[in-house]
Amino acid sequence: MTEKIWLSSYVPGVPEFIDNAGYDSLADLIDDNVKKFASKPAYANMGTEFSFAEIDAMSLSFASWLQGKGLNKGDRIALMMPNLLQYPIALFGALRAGLVVVNVNPLYTQRELQHQMSDSGARAIVIVENFAHTLEAVLDKTDLEFVITTKIGDMHSTAKRLLTNFAVEKVKKMVPPFSIPNTTAFRDTLKTDTSTFQRPELTLDDLAFLQYTGGTTGVAKGAMLSHGNLVHNVQQSNAWLGDHLADAPIVGITALPLYHIFSLEGNCFSLLQQGGLNVLISNPRDMKGFVKELANYKFSYFTGVNTLFVGLMNTPGFAELDFSSLRITIGGGMAVQRAVAEQWREVTGTPLIQAYGLTETSPAAVINPFIDHAEFTGAIGLPISSTEVSIMDDDGNQLAVGEVGEICIRGPQVMQGYWQRPEETEKVMEGDWLRTGDIGRLDEKGFVFIEDRKKDMILVSGFNVYPNEIEDVVVQMPGVVEAAAVGKPHPKSGEVVQLHVVVSDGTTSDDILAYCRENLTGYKQPREVIFHDELPKTNVGKILRRELRPD
Repeated sequence: MTEKIWLSSYVPGVPEFIDNAGYDSLADLIDDNVKKFASKPAYANMGTEFSFAEIDAMSLSFASWLQGKGLNKGDRIALMMPNLLQYPIALFGALRAGLVVVNVNPLYTQRELQHQMSDSGARAIVIVENFAHTLEAVLDKTDLEFVITTKIGDMHSTAKRLLTNFAVEKVKKMVPPFSIPNTTAFRDTLKTDTSTFQRPELTLDDLAFLQYTGGTTGVAKGAMLSHGNLVHNVQQSNAWLGDHLADAPIVGITALPLYHIFSLEGNCFSLLQQGGLNVLISNPRDMKGFVKELANYKFSYFTGVNTLFVGLMNTPGFAELDFSSLRITIGGGMAVQRAVAEQWREVTGTPLIQAYGLTETSPAAVINPFIDHAEFTGAIGLPISSTEVSIMDDDGNQLAVGEVGEICIRGPQVMQGYWQRPEETEKVMEGDWLRTGDIGRLDEKGFVFIEDRKKDMILVSGFNVYPNEIEDVVVQMPGVVEAAAVGKPHPKSGEVVQLHVVVSDGTTSDDILAYCRENLTGYKQPREVIFHDELPKTNVGKILRRELRPD
């Protein structure tokens, strides 16, 4: 049992332990809060706003449609879309019907999408038409039976819907041609009569999400997150927030994609329980448009990654926004740089609070205290309520304060394991402790510091990139004999992928980069290719990535 030295550093009012607040499932949490805050605004996107009551009614219709098609508790449904109003409706409906949600990055390539659909065994998918051509190419290699399509503007008023969809499809030509028979329009599912809906019996142990991640190695694996994992993590997050958002209407800026675990828990579910408004930013890369949208709201809650904050602060007009309501800014997904945190405070008048978690921890595990005068220390925070952190050596022995070892976490938010991969689960679980693979230490006040990351994992703008996956793709290219992927420091994204290869013919860098564009999502694609006569290896033939990493 590790000594909880961090408790003495807790802000008054933060409890040592939390419980499930009476919720036996996420469906309970949804049902309770959409009714409690029925008249309040819940989601806004591109000028359209829905109340909790409207989200309640539409998600219940979608749940009823799913049941009517014979989709039962435990069946998997994929959601493949950016931050649109369709997402929370589909998400809440699926969970209320007892389905297991498989979140999918809409920019996935055919290879990545096929793997995730085949591995999860998803029976249904909700997909924005912009990405349906990718699905068409792999559909016959999956178990998908129901394809529900939607257009970018579908949840807006008639005039705005028609104008938006025309602009997306005809003017910007953002919807490549596709042909998938027997699809159902998402808008049509929302007309379903709810009188026959039968709420399934759900418990905290039932599976809620297959949230795909590289874990600590290789191919993407589905982290099994239960209703209990997420219910408890919401209580942990909100206990940590305390009453910091109580003095103004809660308006959260949701720029990180809701399919990412950080935004899913930290914005979607945490603000649901607080009756807050999520302002969905569909394309945060359009920084000018992003700043223009921010000007429409007196926002109080902001989550993001280091690169997002940098981009905003370098966009004209951001510094002139009204920050008078801003109370909490949380940076996660990648390290927050001191200069960025200090500039954010100077511009907005509020601190940028660093937090830490993993897909496998639902994700919140370690957060810095929310203190108005908080100074940036480089610490990733304190273990949150009902959470323990231990620094362990390779043999599972707990190390003393100040000693450097692997950060291990246990608590009610730790995943059930990896979907259908017991051997991979065993690699990261030390009893009920999750081995994060991150190297760090605890100081005498209980603050956690990261000293090094997982040895080989590359962190691009808050997204994990695993060299094994890059290498497995590249060596399938004719002419490539060997490949090794490493992270190269980058001022904007933290790191980018640098690829080292041995080739047997005249394969060029352009050839390899073009191949990667076809088979890897943008953030995974190498930005530089370096050729070698041979790659450095151990005496048993394992490639030594550490000798290839740039200084």
